[in-house]
Amino acid sequence: MLTVVPIPAFNDNYIWMLQLEGSRRVVVVDPGQAEPVLKKLQGENLELEGILITHHHQDHVGGIQALLDFTEVPVYGPDNPAIDNISQTLLDTSTLTVLDQPFQVLAVPGHTLDHIAYLSTSAEQPLLFCGDSLFSAGCGRIFEGTAEQMFASLTKYRQLPPATTVYPTHEYTLANLRFATAIEPDNMALQQYQSWCLAQREKKQPTLPTTIATELAINPFLRSSETTVISAIEQHTGIALTSPVETFRHTRRWKDQF
Repeated sequence: MLTVVPIPAFNDNYIWMLQLEGSRRVVVVDPGQAEPVLKKLQGENLELEGILITHHHQDHVGGIQALLDFTEVPVYGPDNPAIDNISQTLLDTSTLTVLDQPFQVLAVPGHTLDHIAYLSTSAEQPLLFCGDSLFSAGCGRIFEGTAEQMFASLTKYRQLPPATTVYPTHEYTLANLRFATAIEPDNMALQQYQSWCLAQREKKQPTLPTTIATELAINPFLRSSETTVISAIEQHTGIALTSPVETFRHTRRWKDQF
């Protein structure tokens, strides 16, 4: 069984650390900084066994070299020569085993073209490490891909089991919720979740991880087929929307300027 803990980095990043229960063996996801990871490893006498990378942005890869200088381990990541030190490149539907657990790779372009996610379905509760493709109540900006690509990537997440635990890499939840409530002010699930998240942050606790079930109930980027979301976007844009992907496109544009 795996346990997962956040290692805070920068202002709002989480480097997720996976640990095999009853063992000192660990893997980290998207170490943008090495220092907090090294402090955790040395302070708790842990053995780094591997590094998982979701995409090439510096706040996700910047700590790789220093960690490899500390201990030589495999680095798994997308097939992108812009990322140094990847020892095993991964494509859509690739599989890998870390900490004795199988993971499936999902290609989820949109935020970046090389973006991948890691899904473990061997646990009682599936685990998803989604980088910047999905946030709680939000999704990543479309820097390199298209709205169609991002919508298709989010559709993959919509189809996962509702109990899937989701581990995004940024504490953007409160800002995302302010936008989500502008779209669906009468969504009771959204209101309750916002109250819980505010209480968490007041205690300086993470709002993450989340679940697919929660996101389906409150995340406007996963709710492009809901009449409440469609109506809000049509009212904002003055455009009659013809498809969920068009709703998503204009929702993302609104959020970019929100």
